[in-house]
Amino acid sequence: MLTTTEPHSAARPALTTTVAREYVHRAALSEVFLTDWSRAGRDAFTVTAQLPRCHTFYIPEYGMYDPLLLCETIRQSSTLLTHVAYQVPFGHQLSWSRLQFAVNPQAMRIEDTPADVQLHVTCSDIRYHRSLPVTMSMHLEAVRNGSLLAMASVRFGSHSPAVYRRLRPGRGDIDAIFSNAPKPPDPVPRSTVGRLQKQDIVLSPAAEPLRWQLRVDTSHPVLFDHALDHVPGMLLLESVRQAGQAVRPSQAGAAIPVSMDVSFNHYVEFDEPCWIEAEPTDDHSPTDARRTIRVNARQKGSTAFNASAELAEVDSL
Repeated sequence: MLTTTEPHSAARPALTTTVAREYVHRAALSEVFLTDWSRAGRDAFTVTAQLPRCHTFYIPEYGMYDPLLLCETIRQSSTLLTHVAYQVPFGHQLSWSRLQFAVNPQAMRIEDTPADVQLHVTCSDIRYHRSLPVTMSMHLEAVRNGSLLAMASVRFGSHSPAVYRRLRPGRGDIDAIFSNAPKPPDPVPRSTVGRLQKQDIVLSPAAEPLRWQLRVDTSHPVLFDHALDHVPGMLLLESVRQAGQAVRPSQAGAAIPVSMDVSFNHYVEFDEPCWIEAEPTDDHSPTDARRTIRVNARQKGSTAFNASAELAEVDSL
């Protein structure tokens, strides 16, 4: 499951005209990309966001926004609406079971000012327990300057503290789990995954081809914005991107994921190795500007998540 866990010491803030960081489960103000929200119907909403033209982790390549920056914006939107529109209290844990997205690369171009984005959100398949939603789906259409930027859908659940403790027996002390996370293993070479900073590399070499150990660096200031009791979902999405790059390094030095379909089956823990296994498809030649990859993550003998992704060479877009 991809879980968006809030800083567990947060208290509910007063409503303001901007989105408070607690509503999107971030500790750093600089990592909040949402600016406002409004209701468009019973289960329909508009969320506004601004994408920065530069970022320390979601780095723009060749004048284009990183699609995973948009995924983080989608994550924040689902978290925000769960709290403000459906009154889910802080302390509940939100766990994604599936994420699908596809971007329009031409609308991802960086211009002279930050990208102001409207996300039109429709919620469906909502199951309630004692007036609070416990599962729901969200369909999102992101629009920029009147053009469709991306489409996405997420399916997730909301767990009360009591339910979460039952799901995570023996893992109730978040600070202890976080502080005792093992040091990350050595990364693959920077050129293998198209990353310049060692800290941003989430794959470590393994003996078998097309297989890597997930590299979890809990000191990362973006992926670990606050203490967690498991590996965050955005790191797992990054592992899919980097596996796609490692299978066939980009000729231009960068390839971006233009679509993903990810199913999250269970939490990825800190204290056991997680293995990322790639299965490139055979329907693309080595010279194609786009290619599709399947990725499975295995931990403790079971599949933590599986994904398919299409990557495109940035110089072909």
